[in-house]
Amino acid sequence: MSRLAASACFAALLLAAGPALAQTATPTTPNIGGFPDSPPIPAPTNPTYPGVIRYEVDATDYDRHIVSVRQVIPVSGSRITLLYPKYLPGNHAVSGPIQLLGGLTVVANGQEIDWRRDSVDPYAFHIDIPAGASELEVSFQWLTQSDNANWRVVMTPRMMNLQFEKALLYPAGYASTGITFAPSVRLPDGWNYGVSLRTTSFEDGLATFEPVDLYTLADSPMFAGLHYRQVEIDPEGDDVYLNIVADEAANLAATPEQIGYYENLITQADRLFGSRHFDRYDFLLGLTNQMGGIGLEHHRSSENTHAPNFFTSWNSHAGRRALLPHEYVHSWNGKFMRPADELTANYNVPTENSLMWVYEGQTEYWGDVLSARTGLHTKAQALILIADRAAFYQNQPGRRWRNLQDVNNHNLLGYRVPGQWTSWMRGTGDYYDEAALIWLDVDTLIRERSGDRRSLDDFARTFFSPEGSDGDWTPRGYTFDDVVAALNAVEPYDWATFLRDRLDADGPDAQAPLDGLERGGYRLVYVEEPNADEKAVYSNWGSDFRYSLGFSLSGANNRITAIRWGGPLFEAGIGAGWDLLAVGDRAGSAEALREAVTAAKGGTDPIRLTLRNGQRVRTVELAYHDGLRYPRLERIEGTRDRIGDILTARRR
Repeated sequence: MSRLAASACFAALLLAAGPALAQTATPTTPNIGGFPDSPPIPAPTNPTYPGVIRYEVDATDYDRHIVSVRQVIPVSGSRITLLYPKYLPGNHAVSGPIQLLGGLTVVANGQEIDWRRDSVDPYAFHIDIPAGASELEVSFQWLTQSDNANWRVVMTPRMMNLQFEKALLYPAGYASTGITFAPSVRLPDGWNYGVSLRTTSFEDGLATFEPVDLYTLADSPMFAGLHYRQVEIDPEGDDVYLNIVADEAANLAATPEQIGYYENLITQADRLFGSRHFDRYDFLLGLTNQMGGIGLEHHRSSENTHAPNFFTSWNSHAGRRALLPHEYVHSWNGKFMRPADELTANYNVPTENSLMWVYEGQTEYWGDVLSARTGLHTKAQALILIADRAAFYQNQPGRRWRNLQDVNNHNLLGYRVPGQWTSWMRGTGDYYDEAALIWLDVDTLIRERSGDRRSLDDFARTFFSPEGSDGDWTPRGYTFDDVVAALNAVEPYDWATFLRDRLDADGPDAQAPLDGLERGGYRLVYVEEPNADEKAVYSNWGSDFRYSLGFSLSGANNRITAIRWGGPLFEAGIGAGWDLLAVGDRAGSAEALREAVTAAKGGTDPIRLTLRNGQRVRTVELAYHDGLRYPRLERIEGTRDRIGDILTARRR
């Protein structure tokens, strides 16, 4: 399907989607502040905005971290309302950084005219159009940040991550697929870029692109930089690219073997899903410790960062290699097929997150599986990652009061707001990681019930690639009932009850969803000393006491972090903000603490810790005698290694 045909089809889908996707226009607000009332904000009921919006971005001011934007918007009538995107795709929350929009200026007929922010919704700007004006020139700056304190750094002297949805305004009243932009971006001298937009020219640092609808523009970020490398990684053609920008040119040196793993990823994804729902896909990868970290999905690309030496110190980063597979899977799950309550008409219609355990959870599962099937992870490394995930949820107390279904709302409560008691409050990681354990449970149960003739692979092929959909990239919505029906088509079972039991479980008897481990041929055990593979995957293992004393150590000051609610240190009355000064009569360190825990095993003497929080110093005694505990999956002899089967590369 062509780009324009897909856009028209998607627009019709959105506008006919029914009450779940409706946006009610805002009412006129009473005149309390002494200025004119705010008019209603038009709901997105119109399919097509007349004309093309010229959209010009200047991204050269990296020393001041300022992106300058000029938009020329064709207009008619007497009034227009412009919106700044509020609900950003992939964030599942109100996360549009409108606080970083500055210098908004509107010009018509050569004269600057007034704009007025809506008194109820600060993401909307009302403009009265002067008589005779046929276009508005709108200018502003995206004031990106110089550190990661509040928003991630997106501009450095050597690279940038241009996210168009954070640097534009668009007309209210229209579907995102019905508003056409003609974009161009000016880059610093000598820079190159990766983006899934189609370039029409790139001369003297000015990149000009084919006109696209707002939906496609917002879904097509750019990574640009001084040190840039593009590698074609599609074994079947020339449709998938790895675009790398790096702090230093030497960090671009991915080896042929490493590139081969990503070629395997494309092959294994093709064999898993059986079709593609994009015309081109661009992995955007920043190798940096200067720009902020990200892993964000798009339909035809993804935004990713790794450490500067990700390729040149390959063995040090095994635990992070599943990022690109995860984001690639999102092209099928989350973009082509997505929860119906995420199919909103534009970026200012509220999103709902009821199916994040599918959107993110099954994507997390397939990202890990594909990492093993491609060679990015060895089988041993994949088992280590599963063991760590299983141990975390086996020891998580938050399930007592909050079930996984409610955690799906977490971003709506405040976009990834950090907390001190994550083991009790729970958070976004749960609908990734706990949900991934549920999908392991589903996969192994299908295999067991079918005599290992069918698996979750069959679900993936039929659900994410419906018959006749190869090459179609018009998004489609799914519901809980759709998921259940697709599972039943693979293996008849009471999947609705199975899933609801795990999603809705809370209270003192609620358990982590770990049945897939033993059904897969393994049991979760704890050992006192990690092996070499485990130490390589988790380089911070020596500071991890989560499953013994109930906390971890971080930084040069031995800051106590990740305190487990109900763990030994918690029960001693210690919360966030404390540093470890001493272990018994020794200076505080991870090594001293490990030795103390080992010495106390099987005894009766407590482990004595001296702690400091500001000017306050406390000594606590922990009556813990079970030794160090690190998770491991242990093979159950005489059983089928179904997890091994899952992790094995597909031959077709």
